[in-house]
Parts: sequence; structure tokens; C-alpha cells
Amino acid sequence: MRWPTAIRARTSGALTAIFLCGYAASAQAQPDPPPEGTELAPAPAAPEPAPAPPPAEPPKKADAPVEASASPAHERVLPEATKKLPDATAPTVKQDEGPPDGFTFGSYGRMIAATDGRGGPGRDADLVAHGSRLDEYNYVELELRRDDTWIKTGARTRLVATLAVANPVFHYSGEFDIKLAVRNLYIEERGLLHKGLSLWAGSRMYRGDDIYLLDWWPLDNLNTVGAGARFNFSERTMVAVHGGLSQPESIFYKQDVDRPSAANGWGANTVNVLDRQKFIGSAKFSHIIPLQGGAGLKGVAYAEAHGLPSGQKETDPGVFEDLPGDDGFVVGAQFGAFTGKRDTHLNLFIRYATGLAAYGEFASPFSLALDRTTSGAHEFLVALGGNWEAGPVGVMLGAYIRTFRNANPDLDFGDIDEGIIAVRPHVFFGEIGGIAVEASHQVQQRGVLLPPSFSPGQVPGLEAPEGPLTGSITRFGIVPFFSPAGAGDYSRPHFRVIYSVTLRNDGARQFYPQDDIFNLRSTEHFFGVGAEWWFNSSYGG
Repeated sequence: MRWPTAIRARTSGALTAIFLCGYAASAQAQPDPPPEGTELAPAPAAPEPAPAPPPAEPPKKADAPVEASASPAHERVLPEATKKLPDATAPTVKQDEGPPDGFTFGSYGRMIAATDGRGGPGRDADLVAHGSRLDEYNYVELELRRDDTWIKTGARTRLVATLAVANPVFHYSGEFDIKLAVRNLYIEERGLLHKGLSLWAGSRMYRGDDIYLLDWWPLDNLNTVGAGARFNFSERTMVAVHGGLSQPESIFYKQDVDRPSAANGWGANTVNVLDRQKFIGSAKFSHIIPLQGGAGLKGVAYAEAHGLPSGQKETDPGVFEDLPGDDGFVVGAQFGAFTGKRDTHLNLFIRYATGLAAYGEFASPFSLALDRTTSGAHEFLVALGGNWEAGPVGVMLGAYIRTFRNANPDLDFGDIDEGIIAVRPHVFFGEIGGIAVEASHQVQQRGVLLPPSFSPGQVPGLEAPEGPLTGSITRFGIVPFFSPAGAGDYSRPHFRVIYSVTLRNDGARQFYPQDDIFNLRSTEHFFGVGAEWWFNSSYGG
């Protein structure tokens, strides 16, 4: 009997996830620290990404000097599920101390059951693009890795397969379905041609250091299908390059039309009138300056090149429009400092993007220039993230300011200026748990929204502005938690209760459509119970 297509698709997705978990059950014991230059951390966020790894504990005197954690060709394997994940400040391990051959299972996940206190579901109330993660949705990554050492060459091969499952889950929606995505499916070779060289090819998350509090990678965060290389000049200095292709589901990249079958055959066939791929290449240089006591300074230089060939699309039957080629670039830098003790670190990120690169990797460019390109579009951002711990107290920080202008020289709703500052202090009650409080303030300004008269969707009594519209929100949250792995801002897993309140001004309410509850209400509550975890998860680049 042939199953309906929808049933087969859902069943295959579910079986894939079950196979991944079941196969991992036969994995070997947790591996030892991995080879030099590898990175550790939970993977992300994606389309909504996962949180970043924190800095590791300082190395002992016999350990190798510190090295950057966010490097494009290696991942570090977490030795034990109860240990913390390192950040950009993590020390490297010796290259001959890699994990044993065999399979390793890893995961990042967050699950929560939440309500708005009025009978509705808890909902993300952030105003800016990268806001507080207090009310994030359910998301899980399941990862299976295979490591092999080849006696004849001394090279090490790693195959990484990561599946992600996003909201909604069956037990909530009652729909026997699954939102499944492949986040990693690539193979990496280390030490084949040179001890410091690694090569990879496939589909992967490719990124550097993040700001955990905002669940965001400000400098480099790519999803790519391609290949890359990394070379470690020393335990503190590396360079990495990569190139990849993508074709988002958009008429900007692809157009399918129906045409008569060949040789006047029966029926019609689908033809790709427009079929163009976007190329993204990146280069990264990172260097660590070690200081006394396990502390250090870190510097990163980063660049991207984006390119899109010309094409042709059909606007009406038999009428075609030529589309010009396009390009863009990104330049950026990161400056970091860390103490090497208790995950304390501070990172400053600066990034400038122009042309095609200003819109992001998967976005369809809008509001184009007169020549129908993205010429003139640009984005500039400055971001700050860090963590400090001493005694029973820890404090996390996340902040950024960002400005974006599309290619249209006129000011419009797509032109954005925004920023956020978020602070989350923790107090630990011994090693078993603690309580965190968070406060954030978010501001966003957009170009001309509507003509200066009342229109549906606006707040009654508030006219649409003739110029830019500005909205702001203030958020407060309290998070009691248990931490089986011990005290620490980045210690996981966490079992937690989350309460947050969002105060929204009239300008912020105008950013939502008519009858949306965020348009109608100035105060929003969120109450949830859930957990977050990460272990043995390949992270970024």
C-alpha cells in the first residue's frame, strides 16, 4: 500500500530523529579533549540560533597557551556532559589529545511551557532584531559525530550530522508532524597535508563568538553549503577561508513557469526561467596574546564577499525583464579580553556591510536602487557582550546599536535604527542553583510608516508621523533555577522558572498590525517552566 505523501514525509522525519538518538545510545564513553584548534559550544540559532559557549576555566601550567575558540575549521568536543562550554577565551588542547575513534552524541536544546497569564500562549515580546532570550521558543539540536584516525597517514577524519527540531512539538499541537532541518552535514580532515591544516566540505553552521544574552553572533554567522580550510600557525594564531553557495526560495533568485512539453507532447512542464545562485566567501584571522594567570587578549579581523550573477525573469506571459548582477562585502573586527577564571570575558564587535551583503544571507533584497541593484544599501553595528563572576555572584551583559539603510535613497519603513542594552545578574545558592534577574531596554526607529492621518492598525488617537517612527520597550525578568552541574553563569543543564513583564509605549504598539495583541496592549506578561542544556555539541567554525 502506498502511503499519502504527507504521512510519508512526516514518518521519515520522525524516523530520522529516532535513528539519531538510538544510534547514539551505542556510542563510546565521553571523549577526551580534542585536537588543537578545535572549538566547543552549543550550536545554534537559526533560522533561530542556539546560545554561545562561555569561556573555559584557565589552563594548568602544563597546558598549552590559549587559542581562539571560534575558528572556521574545527570544533571542540566537550569531554563530559556536566562541564561548561568554552567561549572565545577557551584554551586549546594538544593536537595529539583528540577524542578516541568512534561515535559521539551531542545536543543543544531548550524546552518551555509558557502562558501570557490571560489564557494565551507565551510569546516573544522583543522589539529589536536581537533581543532578550527570556521568552524564546522550543528548539532542539541532535548531533551524531564519527571520528577516525588513519594509521597510514596520521590524519583524523570527522563526520558531523546535526538535525534540528523547532516548534511546535506534537505534544503541544496534536499534529503528528515535525519541523526538521539539517544544521550540519559535513566532513572534516585534519593533519593530512600538514599538522596545522584542516579541510572541510559539506553543509554547516559557520560562525564565531556570540553574545549569549542576545542569542546572537554579531560578527560572523553563516549557513553555508561549500568548503573551507583553516591553518594554525601556532597555538594562538590562525587563518581560515571558505566559499559557499545558496539559493533562497524567492523570485529574486528563482522563477518557475509552465511551458508546453517538448515536441508538442501532452501536458506542460516546469521550466526555470530564472535560476541563479548566491556566492558567499569569507576570510578570518585570529590571534591571542597570552597574559599572566591564564588571562589574554584576543583580536579578530573578518571579511565576506557576496556575489550574484545576472538573470532574466518573466513579468507577463512572453514578457521578460533583465536582472543585473549584484555584489557586496562585509568587513569587521572583534576585540576581546578574558581573565581565564570563571568564564569572565568581554568582547567588542564592529561590523560594516554594504550592497548585497547588507541584507543578510537568506533575505530577498527590497527597495532597490534605480539600476535595480542593492548599490547604496549598508548596515553598521557595534556590539558588546561579556560575563563576570566572583564568589556567589555573576553578571552577564549584552548590548548593540545598529543602523540599516536599503538601496532606495528615500526614507521608508525598511530603514531601521535600533539598539538594546540587557543585564542579567545571578546569585548562586551553593552549587545546586540560584536566581537570576534581567533588565533590558530596547529602542527602534523606522522610516516613514503611513501618511499623517489615522489608518487601520494604528493606535487610536495617535497619528502616523510625517517622519521616522520611534518605539521602545522595557523588560524585566526573574529566573529561579536549579543547576545540577554546579554554579556558573554558563553551567548547564538548567531547570528553571521564568517570569517576565514587558512595558510597551504607543510608538512600539504601532509596529504591529491591527488587532494584534501587541498592538492592543501596553503591558505583556510571560510565565514559563522549562529547561536548557548543551553537551558535546559542535559549534560554529
